Amino acid sequence: MGPVGEYAQSCLGRERMFEHFSRTYGTAGAILRLNYAVELRYGVLLDLAHKVAQGQAVDVTMGYVNVIWQGDANAVALRCLAACTSPPLVLNLTGRETLSVRELANRFGELLGRPAVIVGTEAPTALLSNAARCHSRFGAPSVPIDLVMQWVARWVQQGGRELDKPTKFQVRDGKF
Repeated sequence: MGPVGEYAQSCLGRERMFEHFSRTYGTAGAILRLNYAVELRYGVLLDLAHKVAQGQAVDVTMGYVNVIWQGDANAVALRCLAACTSPPLVLNLTGRETLSVRELANRFGELLGRPAVIVGTEAPTALLSNAARCHSRFGAPSVPIDLVMQWVARWVQQGGRELDKPTKFQVRDGKF
């Protein structure tokens, strides 16, 4: 673990507290490290779709991401209630694929009928999670990312309601 920034450090601190009290009192638990859940009103895919739809530049320095449909993430979280252990079960919860931000932006360009404006160059590192253990335990996510992208593109085109909270997934220094 090498948390970058206060938010990441607070997440690690939270995990350590759950682990401590689980070991001390035998309390069963599960720690889910989620990145990034997406839905129509919020998420990395919405952030990218908006930039493409508005003709704004998509910076690809954070060149790769993992995402999972929120419904699939919820299904795993609920199934974890029956899988809690002491010490806590720890799972990375995200999609199977490592997705290229450049390719996602270009796909949104196709879906939205306008070219994506790409700037920057992919850095040699990215915030990614390996969810193989989660998938082997609970199965692969059921909703394919391209289908979610189609839903998000249609949502943006129709002016669907949004939470107006950018994910800031592209931030690399931990300062949000």
